[in-house]
Amino acid sequence: MANGSSLLRAPENLADAGPTDRLAALERIWRRFDNPETLLSRGGRVVEISPTHYKVRGLSDIARLGDIVEQRGKTGTRRGEIVRIGRDEVVVAPFERHADAGIGDTVFRRGPLAVAPDVSWRGRAIDALTRVIDGGPPLVRPNAAGSADTLTPGAMSRQRVDTGFLTGVRVIDIFTPLCFGQRLGIFAGSGVGKSTLLAMLAGAEAFDTVVVALIGERGREVREFLEDTIGADSMAKTVAVVATSDESAMMRRRAPDTAMRVAEHFRDQGHRVLLVLDSITRFAHALREVATGTGEPPVARGYPASVFTDLPKLLERAGPGAEGKGSITAIISVLVDGDDHNDPVADSVRGILDGHVVLDRAIAEQGRYPPVNPLSSISRLADKAWSAEQRMLVTRLKAMIARFEDTRDIRLLGAYQGGADAELDIAVRQVPLIYDALTQSPRDRASADPFTDLARHLKGKQNGDQGD
Repeated sequence: MANGSSLLRAPENLADAGPTDRLAALERIWRRFDNPETLLSRGGRVVEISPTHYKVRGLSDIARLGDIVEQRGKTGTRRGEIVRIGRDEVVVAPFERHADAGIGDTVFRRGPLAVAPDVSWRGRAIDALTRVIDGGPPLVRPNAAGSADTLTPGAMSRQRVDTGFLTGVRVIDIFTPLCFGQRLGIFAGSGVGKSTLLAMLAGAEAFDTVVVALIGERGREVREFLEDTIGADSMAKTVAVVATSDESAMMRRRAPDTAMRVAEHFRDQGHRVLLVLDSITRFAHALREVATGTGEPPVARGYPASVFTDLPKLLERAGPGAEGKGSITAIISVLVDGDDHNDPVADSVRGILDGHVVLDRAIAEQGRYPPVNPLSSISRLADKAWSAEQRMLVTRLKAMIARFEDTRDIRLLGAYQGGADAELDIAVRQVPLIYDALTQSPRDRASADPFTDLARHLKGKQNGDQGD
């Protein structure tokens, strides 16, 4: 009642006061109403707790899936996300590593997570909830209230994909060239070199803004990846969204969405955006952990059906924007479990994307990096990036490499004799030189004309052999 009576007396007091005192009194009143802790809020209470979730009673009729909630208890204030709604209870997955809640703790609904990027975010590293993790100043957050959702452009309102660009990685630009607005997958087992290739692709100069999402990465590798592998020059136009492997499943589940929202913001500003997501498999693992925790049954190797619904929902948001907007070119790494390229996640993602690059462990063991298998890799938009002459050349190169690889066992057994097959003779001479020309490390200069570099390398080796 004290607060109410003071507010009732406010007009009389303000009328008698001077201009400075009136402004100070109005500011005090405004701050009182601006502070959510001083206002009445409808909430619920924790009634059941498990290691990864807790249940809240009292929010069912006002809750929406994906809403953020604030749980207040003895350990402080923590946030979580509503992942299931029942008639009497809602299930909340906390953003912390474990459900640090107590029976009877109060829980308040805060609505959907608002992500309001700004151009000043470039060069910064944030977590899945857009909190700064690089030790720098707080982020500028314009128009946060109206930034909860960004609509994906309709199928008929998107621009056409018809403009190619160079990544600077010779094996990619020759065999699987990319276009602005394309979505490409990098498929590889653990330790084959996909993160190194992703960093090389992230350094492409064709983009205005780069968004890097590191999902389930080792904590010690994040700083090395951003500072050393990507480098200061590329990092200046990069927004990094990080959720390490020791963070909760909700943080790993939320981080790709946050990264996509940042990319969508810059796309709508007319930027050509490169989105690098490493890896979609760990995102699927987080989806699986959250879904099974809510009681959803598994349908394929432990993955619930909702995982295969959420994957295209995320990936379809990338691509060309509406007319007059920019584009999101997405390069998605797929961690192939057990080197099985037909596992459910890899198989599902391969059908969604516009191409896939396969990294072969056998090639990596030979010391050829990037260990791309050109025969297993494909870009569905390559014809829009190649010229007619380049298309014919790549077809001949693939045929030559296929002939070389198909006869590898025969040659190792000593059954090959030169002169019996002219095409095989050419492949035996040329393919090792082609492999040597395609070898490239992050420290090498980016290739501005990969076909010319390949021809120059082959010509130089042939002239050197003739000189010998």
